[in-house]
Amino acid sequence: MIHSVSMEPVRDRVSILVVDDNRDNLDLVNDILSASGHVLIQAMTGPEAIRQAQAHRPDLILLDVNLPGMTGFDVCAVLKTQESTSTIPIIMLTAQADVESRIKGLKSGADDYLAKPFSPRELLARVERTLKQQLVNQDLRQKQQVIRATFERFVAPSIVETLLKNPDLVKPGGILQPITVMFADLQGFTSLSERLDPEMLLQLLNAYHSFIVKIILQYSGTIDKLLGDGVMALYNTPLEQPDHISRAVKSALHIQDELHWFHQSLPPEHRMTINFGIHTGVAVVGIVGTENLMNFTAVGDTVNVAARLQSIADAGKILVSRVVYEETQDFIFGRSRGLLPVKGRRESVDVFEISNTLFE
Repeated sequence: MIHSVSMEPVRDRVSILVVDDNRDNLDLVNDILSASGHVLIQAMTGPEAIRQAQAHRPDLILLDVNLPGMTGFDVCAVLKTQESTSTIPIIMLTAQADVESRIKGLKSGADDYLAKPFSPRELLARVERTLKQQLVNQDLRQKQQVIRATFERFVAPSIVETLLKNPDLVKPGGILQPITVMFADLQGFTSLSERLDPEMLLQLLNAYHSFIVKIILQYSGTIDKLLGDGVMALYNTPLEQPDHISRAVKSALHIQDELHWFHQSLPPEHRMTINFGIHTGVAVVGIVGTENLMNFTAVGDTVNVAARLQSIADAGKILVSRVVYEETQDFIFGRSRGLLPVKGRRESVDVFEISNTLFE
């Protein structure tokens, strides 16, 4: 679950590194900021500023330009290129108030620029504004980390990039929304696993998974789970897809079409058919898990029906519910399998077998 960060006043006990080669200036800034409850760290040279920043990882750095050893511009550039200090905001404090100096400071990575002499009120205002913006940036980075950890391996790259640019598209917690769910399962895998050694079996399973997942991602499906010898895919989430039903059906048809060519790379005894179940409806969708293990998933009757349809499919068939069949009649052929009972559900499901060729 993605937690939002409060935008209210800055957290307590903020640590600020103040860098200036003038002791009077250090004491002045110290008096202004310590009165607001901030913890001050001091440095009087460029190299010392870098060491202090690396050692203490302050929440903010106030950095003078004219320093012995190296300029503030150089210090800023170094800190912004090191992973451990790159996200620490830096406010340049200097008597060099000309436009070129300001531009040089911003190009070196500074977040703000305050010319000397400055009023205590303005310094405090700049510090509080920068620290609040830092909280916003930290929240954004946290959301982006969650998105990368949750989606990057099993979602189309274009979707991941969209989510990284606007993380708020991934809603905190679970939300109720229409989706299409597809289950794909290898028929005969259990019996094959009794004959193959574990290493070869795993290589074979990975090959099938790679084949299936690659095609699902072509249709911007989201891989929810790899279930042993099966795959669960979602459509219309995390981004909306008006044609999500047809995307799911086309994924299954494409896999079915390409399976013959995929099999050419395998010995006959390792070739398995793939059975499909597809259903669309409303489900609860969201990120579940712990801080160290998160999963984007969907739960509800829609998921259960798709899973049950796959479980009663055989011989490489694609079974779908009536609503899926009716929404895709313009590009598929279908025939009714009638009302079939579904385990764990009172009502039967009106099932159709579909294909992209006429049935015999």
